[in-house]
Amino acid sequence: MYQAQKIQTKQIVLIGLFAAIIAILSQIALPLPINVPVTLQTFAVALCGYFLGRKNGSIAVIVYVILGAVGLPVFSGWKGGLSAISGFTGGFIYGFIPMAFLCGQGMKLNRRIPAIIFGIAGLACTHLLGALQYSILAKISFGKSLMTVSLPFIVKDIVSVIFAYIISAEVQKRLGKSDFVKN
Repeated sequence: MYQAQKIQTKQIVLIGLFAAIIAILSQIALPLPINVPVTLQTFAVALCGYFLGRKNGSIAVIVYVILGAVGLPVFSGWKGGLSAISGFTGGFIYGFIPMAFLCGQGMKLNRRIPAIIFGIAGLACTHLLGALQYSILAKISFGKSLMTVSLPFIVKDIVSVIFAYIISAEVQKRLGKSDFVKN
């Protein structure tokens, strides 16, 4: 019983730590006139999913989203509240949940190329949800939205996913890949 409790404590601590990492890396941002900044959120979310796995990685992102939704300034530009989630970048914010899940699912396969492909699939979910919400709010076509808020970021985001995988795999290798990472 003590061992199970110890693992749960590790999981809770790591979920909180990664929610904080996402919040911190969200503040490293380059604002753009299209209302969608360049940030390190994508890297942080992919790292979270790859390191914590699909379940705990998703939970960490959900914690991050909830903290922002209740008003804590964890989103890019020190924003928080429901207005941030319902605003121009909101689709990207909640789109990070399936991204973390798919990165974690990819890591479970224990093979580099499939793990990165799953991460890029998660990235596609994020971009599609982000572009969809942006198109609705900006009252532009979905195609124009993709060209405006997705295409300019896609190379940086794919590189972020790849680096997140490499870093996570190396850290897990050095730590001995514990059971709480394989969910």
